[in-house]
Amino acid sequence: MMKYENIVKATFIKRPNRFIAEVEVNGVRQIVHVKNTGRCKELLLPGCDVWLNAPDSPGRKTKYDLVAVRKDNGLLINIDSQAPNKVVKEWLFLQDYDLVVPEYTYGDSRIDFYMEKGADKYLMEVKGCTLEVDGIGYFPDAPTERGVKHIHELIKAKEDVYHAILAFVIQMDGINEVRPNVATHPEFGVAFDEAIKAGVEIKFLKCHVEPDILEIVDE
Repeated sequence: MMKYENIVKATFIKRPNRFIAEVEVNGVRQIVHVKNTGRCKELLLPGCDVWLNAPDSPGRKTKYDLVAVRKDNGLLINIDSQAPNKVVKEWLFLQDYDLVVPEYTYGDSRIDFYMEKGADKYLMEVKGCTLEVDGIGYFPDAPTERGVKHIHELIKAKEDVYHAILAFVIQMDGINEVRPNVATHPEFGVAFDEAIKAGVEIKFLKCHVEPDILEIVDE
């Protein structure tokens, strides 16, 4: 489980660019860092409730990070793009692997995790899902050439006799599956289908989300 300290509720005003947002905290306007460079257009709407983390890191330009938002349909969504890898790392250490190595270099890519269990070797790439439409999760919410490259590396890893896994951390409650967002990035959908045909395992990691918590509860 990932738990934030110093969580503060705020009201979203606007997002001048993908790195920052303007919010109101206790009646005071603040510029905050957005921990997600995706579009999040269906989430960050003027007047919506958001939650901020104050990490108190030296040298910061902003006091707060925007880490969660209440969607207009009531869903609470964690949008921290660093959170999925953190919760997956903790989760993997509970899955009886003999070895877990984050940030593993394979081919021309840095794959999120390398694992071993007995003589078996695993490579896992992690993607965070924050886009929901009619009860279904979708990825990506913006074109991701990097994501396509990672899928191709997983396909190659499968050919090299690794167990290759593409894992989606669903950063909201109640969503059971993630589909390729082909309307936004058709190439990702093609790569996704190629991965399934090649035998890459697809995992949907279901989560429980609170303003200060992201926790994997099922797969």
